[in-house]
Amino acid sequence: MQASLDLNLIARVVRTESLYYHSGADPLLDQPAHVRAGSALVRVGSKLAVIQDDANFIALVELPGLRTEALVLPAGPGGLRLFGDDRGNKADKWDLEAALSIEDAQGTTLVAFGSGSSARRFYVVIVRWTSSNATPQVSVVHRPAFYQALLDDRAFSGAALNIEGAALSVDGQSVHLFQRGNGDLVDGVAPVNAVCTLDWAPLHAHLLDANEPLPRLRDVVQYALGSVGGVSLSFTDATNAGPHLIYCAAAEDTPDTYSDGPVVGTALGVITGGETRYTPLLDAEDRPFLAKIEGVLLIDEKRAFVVTDRDDPELPSQLCEVELDGPWFNGWV
Repeated sequence: MQASLDLNLIARVVRTESLYYHSGADPLLDQPAHVRAGSALVRVGSKLAVIQDDANFIALVELPGLRTEALVLPAGPGGLRLFGDDRGNKADKWDLEAALSIEDAQGTTLVAFGSGSSARRFYVVIVRWTSSNATPQVSVVHRPAFYQALLDDRAFSGAALNIEGAALSVDGQSVHLFQRGNGDLVDGVAPVNAVCTLDWAPLHAHLLDANEPLPRLRDVVQYALGSVGGVSLSFTDATNAGPHLIYCAAAEDTPDTYSDGPVVGTALGVITGGETRYTPLLDAEDRPFLAKIEGVLLIDEKRAFVVTDRDDPELPSQLCEVELDGPWFNGWV
C-alpha cells in the first residue's frame, strides 16, 4: 500500500520534556538518572509507560506532572540492566521496541516485544497489575518459535525481522504488529515495512505458555511510506484510534537493523481501511522535527504524545506533546 503525503494534516510538537527519574540514579540496580532510548509508549491506568530498548526498566510517567518512576525489570548477563556500544554489550539487550496495554475486569496487562532482529531479541516482557495488588507481577519469556514464525513469513519480515510497533484492534480481539523496513538488501531480499494481524487470545496464551499453539499470522500488508532526502521512512511505532491506526515513522540512514544512523526526517501517519496518509512532523517553529521518534500514543483527536530515542546513552529520552490539526480521522470514532 502506498502512503500519500497529505499536507492538510498538521502534526506539530508544542512541548518537549526530558525524562528523569524522580529517585535519581541507583548504581546497585544499574539504574541511570534518566530514561534512555524511549522505544514505545502506552497508557497504563493514569500513567504513561515508556519502554526502552537498551535498558531493563520501564518508565512510569504520571500525568499531568510528569513525575517519573522506574519499574525495574530482571537483570541481563552480568547482572547489568544497561546495554550499548559504550559497554561492549549491545548484543545482550532484549531490544524492546513495541508494546501493548490491555485492560480487563481484573486489571491491566502490559506486553513489550523484543524486536526479533537477532536471536537474543526473541524475548517478551509481560507486566500484570491487578486491583488487589499494587505491586505488578513481571515476567520475561523467551519465545523463539513465535519470532521464527514471523521471520519465516518473508512477505512480513522482508530482508530482516525488526518489530517496532504494536496496536490493539478497536474490539480488543486482534493485535497488529508493525515491521520496520530499514536497512539494505540482504541476500537480494529487500527490507519491507509491513503490518500483520494476530488474534489476541491465542497470542496471549502462547506468551504465557510456550506449549500452547502458535498464533496464526494473517492479513499481511506491505507499505511504501514515502521518503525524506532520499531516505525511506520506516515504521517506528503505532497506536489505535478507534477504527484508525496512527503510526510514527523515521527516515534513518542506516545500513541494517542493528546499527543507528542520522535521522533526516520524521512523520506521523494514519491508516484507515484502504487508505494511508502521512505528514512531516514539525517543531514549534514549523521546521522538520529531526529527533528519532520511536513511540506514539494518541490522547484525543487533537493531541498525541511521542517519545524519542536520542541514540546516546548520556542523553535523556524526551516526551513530546504533539498538536494535531486537519482531517486526520474524517470524523472521530
